[in-house]
Amino acid sequence: MATPRRLARIAGCLYLFVAVSTVFAGLVNARVVVPGDAAATAANIAGSETLFRLGLVAELTGAVAFLMTGLTLYLLLRHAGRFAAAVMAVFVAVGVTLQTMSLLNQVTALAVATGRAPSGVFGPPGSAASALLFSGMQHDAYLIAQTYFGLWLLPLGHLVIRSGHFPRALGVLLMAGCAGHLTDVFTRLLAPGLGAAVSPFAMTPAAVAEITFIAWLLVKAVRTPGGPPVPAPAPAPATLP
Repeated sequence: MATPRRLARIAGCLYLFVAVSTVFAGLVNARVVVPGDAAATAANIAGSETLFRLGLVAELTGAVAFLMTGLTLYLLLRHAGRFAAAVMAVFVAVGVTLQTMSLLNQVTALAVATGRAPSGVFGPPGSAASALLFSGMQHDAYLIAQTYFGLWLLPLGHLVIRSGHFPRALGVLLMAGCAGHLTDVFTRLLAPGLGAAVSPFAMTPAAVAEITFIAWLLVKAVRTPGGPPVPAPAPAPATLP
């Protein structure tokens, strides 16, 4: 059976992969998708098809890695509360499901922009607008999935506090990250203009919390109680009567 230290290292490696793949996919989408400009978006997708596909694969593999991260942390932290650990795993599973399904929009945008969709469905004049529409739907679907990427930090922070493996402040920071994610999601859904302005401030606690947690998992793994074991004194040599 894997030790807590080994589980922490595995979770840290998986979580780091999630972060890198998510950032890469986000940069690809930001480079290719031009908000409000259907012609430029369709041309960018068609002209950078390989890059667009790499971004899609990066997000898909990142989603799988995130699911594995949640399962690994469940094994590591379930001793601190099985119900909270189960809730954490459920939030991760729901978020990953929504994220994965949202990629269908990205696949459709690629098919439309590269002429692989049936022309009778969209027609040449509407292909560019359709590519922009499906790209926007993928972005909005990911925003909805982000709700669960925020919610999972709440039971995770609770478990971190109770586990004894990590500093309590780290758990509080993760719970604050949950509030940041939810603030970002709901302000952007209710008031997009305000949400765009608030987003960098709302997401800062979440980014700091998750980066700190990844670094702790990779560098410190888990905190073991007490110091290194002290060797028992050697027995005194037997004396002859």
